Amino acid sequence: MSSMLEQIKKNAAALKKTIVLCEGEDPRVVEAAVTITKEKIAKIVLIGNEEECKRVAPNADLEGITLIDPLTIDKLNDYANILYEARKAKGMTPELALSAAKDRTMFGALMLKAGDVDGYVSGACHSTANTLRPGLQVIKTAPNTNIVSSSFIMIAPEGGNAFCKDGAFVFADCALNICPTANELAEIAVTSAQTAKNIAGIEPRVAMLSFSTKGSGNDSKFTNSVAKVQKATEIAKELAPDLKLDGEFQFDAALVPKVAAIKAPDSEIAGQANVFVFPDINAGNIGYKIAERLGGFVAIGPICQGFAKPLNDLSRGCCAEDIVLTVAVTALQAGINK
Repeated sequence: MSSMLEQIKKNAAALKKTIVLCEGEDPRVVEAAVTITKEKIAKIVLIGNEEECKRVAPNADLEGITLIDPLTIDKLNDYANILYEARKAKGMTPELALSAAKDRTMFGALMLKAGDVDGYVSGACHSTANTLRPGLQVIKTAPNTNIVSSSFIMIAPEGGNAFCKDGAFVFADCALNICPTANELAEIAVTSAQTAKNIAGIEPRVAMLSFSTKGSGNDSKFTNSVAKVQKATEIAKELAPDLKLDGEFQFDAALVPKVAAIKAPDSEIAGQANVFVFPDINAGNIGYKIAERLGGFVAIGPICQGFAKPLNDLSRGCCAEDIVLTVAVTALQAGINK
């Protein structure tokens, strides 16, 4: 495992945060909970019961893990009241809130809202919609934040990569927002830079990506995406004037110094970028998977950005180690929030 991955775990362990894993019915989640507890990466609250966990993971040592069953816990009514207060303007009743609070993903979000845990991770056996909906309904967005987005930390393969001097890139948004507006793209850029600095530990240099570099392309007769990225670049610079950010760039102009010297000679970011903001989810999702499968990069994520408290979604194809890393990232986010 790369030194950066180990450093992420080590930094998380130092914070001693408590993270809730919502899916005690999944053997991968139970296995990850055991690993996290043994390596002291975080304290784990696992939503489930001992009988269930032993059934799906017979050899799991559950010592040190706090098991909570929403159907038997005394605080269910307290959590249901939190949900009712958060959603009564939307037609929520106390009876509906009590029923909804028994759902494991919602229960985990309510624990986070109540301050009984520092972060939330789910999604191994639930869809992204089912995982993030409780967050949007209960946790909501951070102050001065209008959009929840996602990013991937892309760890360079063993032996390194000639263009990845920092050992990692950040790609965004590759998982949540289908076709962000210029304003949303700008906010994604700023929050992704924060992820780069606070989680990956790299000094962000942000490239706003397009099929055009500094006006070389024009799609005004079609989707007008070049103008959108140009506008997003302007807005992002206003939102974070001290952030090293520029665009619009083709990927090679953002990454390769020789290409940058030709296509964008006056830019300080061209040829030096380590945070790449894609114009839409098509480009982002394809891009990170090409880097992962052909380039040998390890993708950590999607990392959710913009929630008031740390809340992250897992891929349903994840392995136990993916869950361990996601919990470590969530703990680091919790450390920043304090």
